[in-house]
Amino acid sequence: MQNRLDNQGRTRWRRFAAMIVPATAAAGAILFGMSTGAIASDITVSGQTFKIKAERLEGDGFKQYGGIVREKDGTVHPIALAEITSADLYKLCQSVRADLPGLPVVLTINAGDGKDPAKAKDLLIAMDSLDGNATFSNIKIGRDASDLNPTARAGSFGQNAEEVTITNLEQVSRYTTASTFNLVGLRLKVNVGDAAKGKECF
Repeated sequence: MQNRLDNQGRTRWRRFAAMIVPATAAAGAILFGMSTGAIASDITVSGQTFKIKAERLEGDGFKQYGGIVREKDGTVHPIALAEITSADLYKLCQSVRADLPGLPVVLTINAGDGKDPAKAKDLLIAMDSLDGNATFSNIKIGRDASDLNPTARAGSFGQNAEEVTITNLEQVSRYTTASTFNLVGLRLKVNVGDAAKGKECF
């Protein structure tokens, strides 16, 4: 029994380390290295969601349509996809739970807290939910999604706008990509045990 628990603990630590190391090396777990603007069919997600919060997002070139992501075991998750050609994010926070057996763990990343925001280009977000106050410029609602992105299902609902501003943004995501992501004033912290309580972005 003890050996099995020890093995489980080592497996959890390896998974946790595998998440932390790329996040540090790439200056944030937000980045996954794709810049095509669409989720490739051979990309699988972890099945774990993460939270993103921002005081304000200002974006140019906004598109939104539906899609799916898959886990390695074949589990399918319907998601909403949002593309933004360029985005400024003020007071950005990202958090993900990475609990170990009997030990709460929360990884947090913060950036753009000063006068200069975090900046992203060719941003793609696969999300479960989004809350906030949004203003769109020259929005077109009810477009065929495949006209916005050829990987989207023809005949499905889509919308786009020249500009978007979202304040008090709170988002639960499954996957995010960007061609570049400039995290000004990056702070990454692993919160463990009691220190992990209340450390998620929301």
